[in-house]
Amino acid sequence: MSSSDPKPGPKPGPWPPTPESAAMPPSSWAKKTGFRPKFSGETTATDSSSGQLSLPVRAKQQETQPDLEAGQTRLRPPPPVSAAVTNGETDKDKKEKPPPPPPGSVAVPVKDQPVKRRRDSDGVVGRSNGPDGANGSGDPVRRPGRIEETVEVLPQSMDDDLVARNLHMKYGLRDTPGLVPIGFYGLQHYLSMLGSLILVPLVIVPAMGGSHEEVANVVSTVLFVSGITTLLHTSFGSRLPLIQGPSFVFLAPALAIINSPEFQGLNGNNNFKHIMRELQGAIIIGSAFQAVLGYSGLMSLILRLVNPVVVAPTVAAVGLSFYSYGFPLVGKCLEIGVVQILLVIIFALYLRKISVLSHRIFLIYAVPLSLAITWAAAFLLTETGAYTYKGCDPNVPVSNVVSTHCRKYMTRMKYCRVDTSHALSSAPWFRFPYPLQWGVPLFNWKMAFVMCVVSVIASVDSVGSYHASSLLVASRPPTRGVVSRAIGLEGFTSVLAGLWGTGTGSTTLTENVHTIAVTKMGSRRVVELGACVLVIFSLVGKVGGFLASIPQVMVASLLCFMWAMFTALGLSNLRYSEAGSSRNIIIVGLSLFFSLSVPAYFQQYGISPNSNLSVPSYYQPYIVSSHGPFKSQYKGVRYALRSLSFSQDLQFSYLLVYLQMNYVMNTLLSMSMVIAFIMAVILDNTVPGSKQERGVYVWSDSETATREPALAKDYELPFRVGRFFRWVKWVGI
Repeated sequence: MSSSDPKPGPKPGPWPPTPESAAMPPSSWAKKTGFRPKFSGETTATDSSSGQLSLPVRAKQQETQPDLEAGQTRLRPPPPVSAAVTNGETDKDKKEKPPPPPPGSVAVPVKDQPVKRRRDSDGVVGRSNGPDGANGSGDPVRRPGRIEETVEVLPQSMDDDLVARNLHMKYGLRDTPGLVPIGFYGLQHYLSMLGSLILVPLVIVPAMGGSHEEVANVVSTVLFVSGITTLLHTSFGSRLPLIQGPSFVFLAPALAIINSPEFQGLNGNNNFKHIMRELQGAIIIGSAFQAVLGYSGLMSLILRLVNPVVVAPTVAAVGLSFYSYGFPLVGKCLEIGVVQILLVIIFALYLRKISVLSHRIFLIYAVPLSLAITWAAAFLLTETGAYTYKGCDPNVPVSNVVSTHCRKYMTRMKYCRVDTSHALSSAPWFRFPYPLQWGVPLFNWKMAFVMCVVSVIASVDSVGSYHASSLLVASRPPTRGVVSRAIGLEGFTSVLAGLWGTGTGSTTLTENVHTIAVTKMGSRRVVELGACVLVIFSLVGKVGGFLASIPQVMVASLLCFMWAMFTALGLSNLRYSEAGSSRNIIIVGLSLFFSLSVPAYFQQYGISPNSNLSVPSYYQPYIVSSHGPFKSQYKGVRYALRSLSFSQDLQFSYLLVYLQMNYVMNTLLSMSMVIAFIMAVILDNTVPGSKQERGVYVWSDSETATREPALAKDYELPFRVGRFFRWVKWVGI
């Protein structure tokens, strides 16, 4: 051995070497953690020019960011950072980084641990980067008192070959469980959405003056149409497990049409059938417009304007707009209505974590359980004579009651007793709902124009439901073509609802997202079997009669909860955007405030404090067409038409159109959802903001569908129908 050869050194120790004990720790908590204060008041600062996030850097634990594009159910890898921050290390960390290993030593690479997610009972997702859920220091990350499930993160890169569904779901979109599980989960799915299916006809039919028998017939028709349209949607629409039914979006325009001035002189059965035929005509034209919007591909262009900041206030305004109907009707019988509200709150919130055979029965069945208990209590009170007054008959109309004593208790007997409805006894055992059962639809262009605008709002609501539900059950969000196809089919199914006479259109129910998240059931087969059962039940007339006999106070109590849920589900869309951004806060706040304030101006215009209106107080917001601020006179327009040398018939036509614009403007601008949509669309698409700050919906593209077979299998049409429409690129994968 020559003298120039290096002498053998000591055996290399562990790598990386431990820092010297003489090194002084940082002098403050800020230096120790690398904390960078933010003074903007926003939760996440965004550099719009580079698209990168300015994140607080921690020395030992890397902060994760929620994937705003994929939603709450996915987490994205740490975003690329600037030169100042690389792989979670600051410049100071690089300076203090130990030197490379000496020659002759072997550096063993650390195998990347699979990133895991944990989902607790409320749907909150946690993330840990260490083995077995450790937080980097080896300590498990746990929250006491939570039900935890470890879920693997879906691949975020388009180059990944592995694209799997979320493992927290019991069954995925294309899973086919056995017949028993399908039947059980299908019944569970529809029972949890019972309120959304039956409450709308229980509101509009009495408002039209319909009898108890007609209420039962409309309820049966709604069940029949809901089953048929759900089967069509899961097969030829978005193919997501979404129940179709009478959405609350159509309730406000339906009540506005019902309370139009031209219908005030009608009464009895003639009133119900005439108004229903007018509603049918308006729904058919508005739904045909929605079908054209979808199948023509125009919806793909509108999707560029529709983002979470638009969907959130628009959907929330639908629920908030019915505040005048909810508790004022509950107050007709407080001891029944308040108990109903308290029970549904207790079941849905305080008892939501109680499981029986791994099923959270109180959370899933909050509405039917609370309804059954309250109904039974009201029945006992009625049978024991709590609402029986000597010499008073609850079946006698109030106008025919002469006794002052009976007049005092008529309202209490009408709303508190459970035997005032004869829907169950008068309903037949078998009844087949058929098209045009109320007569030939009547077409009025002013009401049809209102429904066309409402169909756009319903499409916006459905877009939010498609995106949120796809993140729960599918491999990836649908393509823009699939969304257009689904909106077009919703328009077609709403035409069917108009022909059958349900009183509203048939669209995707917003409550689907909550039901899927709670039941963890994402199989479309479950929804399809439930739809078949729904069709069978609709043929049994006694089922519709039983549902139609629900007391009106209980209906109002359940609606208070359902509209609150609808509002919360709308606002939950903000989780895809930066909810703490001052831009988004101001846009949502302005949209919600003016969605209540502007309609209040229209509803109160021209009404004196001492005016005696012919409709109940909870219907007054929907009679604005008779007294709104748009009251254009025809004299000036008629003079202008004469000066243009138009014929008498043409002058009359133009005058009729001009005068009916008063009805359209007064009605549309008195609806909260229309004002919220206009405000949100204009502000969100004109106020500068990055895509991540706005939470722009990220839809899949055709290249991804070609590269990933799982995406094509999720959304392709069955029975090879799609191959006949491959040339229609704007409504396919």
